[in-house]
Amino acid sequence: MAASPTGPGAQAPPKPTWDPREPARPYPWLRPTIRIRLTLLYGGMFLIAGMVLLTIIYLLAAQALRDVSSLPFRIVDVRGELTSQSCPGLSGTMETQEFTERLSDCVDAQRASALDTLLRRSLLALLGLAVAAFAFGYVMAGRVLSPLGRITRTARQVAGSDLHKRIELEGPDDELRELSDTFDDMLDRLERAFTAQQRFVGNASHELRTPLAINRTLLEVQLSDPGASPEVQQLAKTLLATNERSEELVEGLLLLARSDNEIVDRKPVDLAEVAARAVEQGRTEANGKGVELRGERSPAVVQGNGVLLERVALNLVQNAVRYNVPEDGWVEVGTESRPGQAVLTVANTGPVVPAYEVDNLFEPFRRLRTERTGSDKGVGLGLSIVRSVARAHGGSVRAEPREEGGLVVRVVLPV
Repeated sequence: MAASPTGPGAQAPPKPTWDPREPARPYPWLRPTIRIRLTLLYGGMFLIAGMVLLTIIYLLAAQALRDVSSLPFRIVDVRGELTSQSCPGLSGTMETQEFTERLSDCVDAQRASALDTLLRRSLLALLGLAVAAFAFGYVMAGRVLSPLGRITRTARQVAGSDLHKRIELEGPDDELRELSDTFDDMLDRLERAFTAQQRFVGNASHELRTPLAINRTLLEVQLSDPGASPEVQQLAKTLLATNERSEELVEGLLLLARSDNEIVDRKPVDLAEVAARAVEQGRTEANGKGVELRGERSPAVVQGNGVLLERVALNLVQNAVRYNVPEDGWVEVGTESRPGQAVLTVANTGPVVPAYEVDNLFEPFRRLRTERTGSDKGVGLGLSIVRSVARAHGGSVRAEPREEGGLVVRVVLPV
């Protein structure tokens, strides 16, 4: 299967645009966004600074307590009985030397207990402040990055349908303001480029179609003249076929130029119905070549442009019919619905296609083992248009060679 022609009656698609919907992500919180990274940076820096500060305070407190390790007084004589719940060793009557030693041990124990209490409570306070710092950092990162969010939303809106939209970010003249102004300048250039492209396509459509239509009319009038000689009639038929081929090439180029971007003006389209129409349109040519058209088509509704999707199915069917085996060939056209997807599959018998040649078939004016069109099978834009329209609908197209020969082409579109 290779690139097929586009018919002269192909309708032009609507203005090409993109779908601004944000792609769904299964686990958005696991994305390493700039906001998350800034939050981790802010919180991590606070946590490290708090741990360093806590270590310094702990060491200073321990050093201060060690400096007063000796008692600031001397016991000369003990006459009486002391009772202490904190230092049970001081209870009871004892000698002066023993009392002094036990009192020093008690002071050391109290000093160690005070340091442990200081460390434990400081760690709890640091943990609470770290949680608050992470939350505060998340909020502040969101405020700092809010201009980037506005730029992103504006970019989606511009990509969606309106090239006249601008960011026009207000605020201090910082890096984000500079980025916004640069983006607005880029949008101005893009708007001018798209306007020029639309104007060119419109002018080319008129300038190229009009002389070809005039030539076709003159040739048909010449063919209807009963007094024309056989040589003149044969020449007119040859020129008419050449003119028809030129018309198909022009229509294919215009359709390819207009369907290369995503669209948002979508309506429910059943791929089964689209495929059935394409099969009926290609049945006459298939019968003439002895190719059987078959396949099961289940309902598969997508949001898209019916004219473009019908062109996709028709191009695939025409390619499958024209690039087939001389005898006992078949083309199988099927549709199915999958979770979140609709699939159009066109398989056919035909010559063996090397796997490394498959991607080249989707390039304009490419065919199997040839780089330029030169046969009566088409103008070489069929599969290019298929890929362009599939991308315009946010889908994809993939071709796989069959071991017996031919191709299996699958067009996958989101529902």
